[in-house]
Amino acid sequence: MKKGLLIVISGPAGSGKGTVNSILLQSPEFSYSVSATTRAPRPGEVDGVNYHFITKEDFESRIQNGEMLEYTSYCGNYYGTPLREAIEVMESGRNLILEIEVEGAQNVKRLYPEAVLIMLLPPSFAVQEARLRGRGTETEEKICERLNRTREELPLVGQYDYVVYNRDGGAEQCADDIRAIVRAEQNATRRHSDAAVAYFKA
Repeated sequence: MKKGLLIVISGPAGSGKGTVNSILLQSPEFSYSVSATTRAPRPGEVDGVNYHFITKEDFESRIQNGEMLEYTSYCGNYYGTPLREAIEVMESGRNLILEIEVEGAQNVKRLYPEAVLIMLLPPSFAVQEARLRGRGTETEEKICERLNRTREELPLVGQYDYVVYNRDGGAEQCADDIRAIVRAEQNATRRHSDAAVAYFKA
């Protein structure tokens, strides 16, 4: 069985990560692992489905033992991806999608160099701003905060393997572009270093 890839998808607010990922996850070749968090469950959330809800002590123990593929601290709580579950997904032949921020993506690449990092972007900064304002769901302060975050993170795009642009109405095309990246990566020579030996053994 061919081992699945670890696909990290990052992108600024308004890039459409959630929509594109939901399209990819409709296919059995893509999957995700349930993240762990130390925050309390919200109404309707189910342990093991939405998150693994664990204690701060348990989470920090997992960090010390190298049991987290990536993690971050936000508003006093930890969030992260359990390494064991991530490996189980990939060993099953499915491609694991992680939707995480730039800092988390770099941490994943250090711990798992074979990861494929994809930056999902709106066509331009102006389009991103228009999308955020068009939502009508956030304050001006929050919109400015998100835009400033983009200014800080975009200079790091060169640390990613690929850039995919999500043009208006183009979520399906984005998903197709990511599928094409996955197919190319699965056939990359660096992932088949034993091709000559295996060829003559067959």
